[in-house]
Amino acid sequence: MSRPFKAVLTGLAALAGLAVILAGVLLLNTFTHRSLQLDVRPLQRAAVEAGAAERLAAAIRFRTISNFLNPAQNADEFAKLHAHIAESFPAFHAAAKREVIGSHALLYTLEGADRNAAPIALLAHQDVVPIAPGTENDWQVPPFDGVVKDGYIWGRGAWDDKGSLFAILEAADMLAKEGFKPKRTIYYAFGHDEEVGGQRGAKAIAALLAARGVRLDFVLDEGLIITDGILKGLSKPAALIGIGEKGFATLVLSSTATPGHSSLPPRETAIGMLSAALARLEDHRMPADIRGISEEMFNTLAPEMDGLNRVVLSNLWLLKPLLRRELEKSAATEAAIRTTTALTIFNAGNQDNVLPGRAEATVNFRLLPGDTQDSVIAHVRSVIANDRIGITPGAANTDPPPVSPTSTAVYRALNQTIREVFPDVVVSPGLMVGGTDARHYAGVSDNVFRFAPVRAKPEDLSRFHGTNERLSVENYADMIRFYRRLMQTIAG
Repeated sequence: MSRPFKAVLTGLAALAGLAVILAGVLLLNTFTHRSLQLDVRPLQRAAVEAGAAERLAAAIRFRTISNFLNPAQNADEFAKLHAHIAESFPAFHAAAKREVIGSHALLYTLEGADRNAAPIALLAHQDVVPIAPGTENDWQVPPFDGVVKDGYIWGRGAWDDKGSLFAILEAADMLAKEGFKPKRTIYYAFGHDEEVGGQRGAKAIAALLAARGVRLDFVLDEGLIITDGILKGLSKPAALIGIGEKGFATLVLSSTATPGHSSLPPRETAIGMLSAALARLEDHRMPADIRGISEEMFNTLAPEMDGLNRVVLSNLWLLKPLLRRELEKSAATEAAIRTTTALTIFNAGNQDNVLPGRAEATVNFRLLPGDTQDSVIAHVRSVIANDRIGITPGAANTDPPPVSPTSTAVYRALNQTIREVFPDVVVSPGLMVGGTDARHYAGVSDNVFRFAPVRAKPEDLSRFHGTNERLSVENYADMIRFYRRLMQTIAG
């Protein structure tokens, strides 16, 4: 055997040996990565009061659509909702102090027996988004009829967020009737303009609590949900607790040029310059990365996964690029690992034979924790590489709020409660890619979580802010049980 051939065989043998070792390491990591799920005993399903579904249905009939520019637009509808809440939950109202903050936000205080114990807050919002024009006839049940039909509560707000609002109130009223006296104070904070930023509702409530010297040990708002059949490779439903949410940054990009007749166009026009800049932004997005919350989520879910998915998630030290490429294939999953770039508005020109002197476009970014408004602006300037393009930040821009830790007793209590009420699910931290009222509470609490005990299958996701929004009566009963148990566990 010649020396060169012998060397080739030796090299191949070495590579084969390395492959065997690598496979062994991957399998070892996979099968020694133990489950992080809490071992809890399922809670006996407590009876839910008759009429709960009908009370929520009645709340849906009030068209509490928020409007940032005209906050008084539906004042009478919010007043009707408040009256309905007071009439529906007399025991709770007898036990708790009620305040109206600003125009329509509600703050209830249920005093705890131990004044030295740090208080908690449960959040929900009263307002809803409007119906998309032209889609009214696509609803199986008119969106504001508030009907219980075929095992579902139908209508705008059933899911987002009157379901959570009324589930909290139902649970609090049940406990009040049972003589429940919490050890620590519970605040129930119900904003009225979450869908347009929460500036007059949640932000005002949080500021009031801060002015009163209140420091909350635990805050729970709407957010991530119980997904069933949505996470690839996971056979069980996943209850995702939002421990953080993305920031919000809108930038207005503008270009100027000399206006003139379209028969004599210059080499560079306002529209052309701005269009080129926008095309570069879409082609050179901010980098995707599995870090922070997403890495913790995959580490938690890895032992619960099936087959190859379990191998990949258990070996991110090596296979992270493979997972990243897979996540980038879908907008829904890519949003969890990237600060997104969305071109939303373009304005230029007013006549077909006139060159406009100005073009303007709005670009919206949703920021991963770790990115900031400044880092986004720096990215935009670098990518467009044109000093003639102006960049103006939006007034409502916010950096991502701090990420809440998962090592605390209150996170464990929330995790435990989910497992008690929903024993078929796995629980994991996650990132909320949209905005919630919870971000306004970062100044008064280190433990701010975003979770709504709503079950959803893939076909349900389009109902969120969409057509045929609904909530199953069975799921709603479990939501009430969840909030009841949570108050007993964390505040009792």
